[in-house]
Amino acid sequence: MAPPRARKRPGQQHGVTASSSSSSSSWSSKASSAWSWLYSFATEPTRDNLIWMSLLLLLGEVVLNALVIYSVPYTEIDWVAYMQEVAPVVKNATYDYSVLRGDTGPLVYPAGFVWIFSALYHATEEGRDLMLAQMIYAVLYVVNHALVLCLMVRTQKVPPFALVFLSLTKRVHSIFVLRLFNDPVAMLLLYAALNLFASGRWTAGSVLYSLAVSVKMNILLFAPALLLTYLSGLTLMGAIYQLAICGGIQLVLAAPFLLENPWAYLKGSFDLGRVFLFKWTVNWRFLPEEIFVSRTFHVGLLLIHVLLLLICMPKWWRMLKSLAKLRQSDVGPNFSSQLLLLPLFMCNFIGICFARSLHYQFYVWYFHQLPYLLWCTQLSTPVRLLLLGLVELCWNVYPSTNWSSALLHASHGVILISLLWNLFGITSWTDRQLPKAKAQGRKMK
Repeated sequence: MAPPRARKRPGQQHGVTASSSSSSSSWSSKASSAWSWLYSFATEPTRDNLIWMSLLLLLGEVVLNALVIYSVPYTEIDWVAYMQEVAPVVKNATYDYSVLRGDTGPLVYPAGFVWIFSALYHATEEGRDLMLAQMIYAVLYVVNHALVLCLMVRTQKVPPFALVFLSLTKRVHSIFVLRLFNDPVAMLLLYAALNLFASGRWTAGSVLYSLAVSVKMNILLFAPALLLTYLSGLTLMGAIYQLAICGGIQLVLAAPFLLENPWAYLKGSFDLGRVFLFKWTVNWRFLPEEIFVSRTFHVGLLLIHVLLLLICMPKWWRMLKSLAKLRQSDVGPNFSSQLLLLPLFMCNFIGICFARSLHYQFYVWYFHQLPYLLWCTQLSTPVRLLLLGLVELCWNVYPSTNWSSALLHASHGVILISLLWNLFGITSWTDRQLPKAKAQGRKMK
């Protein structure tokens, strides 16, 4: 007969189960806390979150650009032509713009382009050392990215997760390190200038802005809003002084060419009537070619462009005047920087929407501004992300098609209408927030 089993004390039979339940509850609590922290880090645009996300993205970009250079073949488009255009200046001190040309045609960029690419000509053994040229452009890419992220940190407008999109673009990486276009050089100088303007360093900002214009004149798309920024934030004489700096930089850089053949320089570097080739257009592929090259079409686009600028300028003026008041009150940079960037970015975007033609390298003219512009609208986050993806898709269709061009215009149209819709409410909102921002600034002191 088997001995009787010992009776377990109450609760003893559930000892292991209770311990397991407690351990499971602890792990569940930790997982929930980790998820809450991760969600907060990704979605809340605080200064610390944005800084840490920016550092992670910059580190990733260093690795990614190296992988792209070493694993994806370089494609020649304009680099050789750039080197051919500056070679006579470097070798023979030839300053007549009418004789400076390359395989793609005559030189059509201002003097700053010549001096910068002359330096690259020397550094890369007359352009033959492509690997070194790509490495230089990789550095330009990371610096450009850092300057953009600095603006995002300043404004605290775009959530950290949206900044990841800036690193997920195939086309922009290609424009920088696989094509070696001059557009990235101009945009890097532009973003450096905007950071200086955001810090209130007017003169240094004007110098860099003018340098950017001297590389490629698409930077002039920002000029109407920048003029308002000068007039609203400075005295009349102060604004004139900044304009004189911008003009003086152009004269200094162009002096040898102006002295040699002024008409050839002005016609070549600032030819606003130049007709683009239909085969390269990204935005107007669905039009018949005879309309695309029509002067009537070009004038119509210009009139719409100017009309929209005139409609927006009073609203931008109110925002920029609020910016000047905030700076006088020494309020923190985030709110004031938002008032600066929206007019500038929106002014450029209007020019993009009604450009006579957009070529593939022109994507960098506004790509890095898209997240900020979208987060200045009242669109939902899924719609914002959808629009970012659609724009990227259109720019990656090669060659462009009727549907890719039409979809690009539709995406631009949704963004522009949303910005206009919000713009006419944001100025009144700014007026309401200004006293609060001033009070916050006094508390921070």
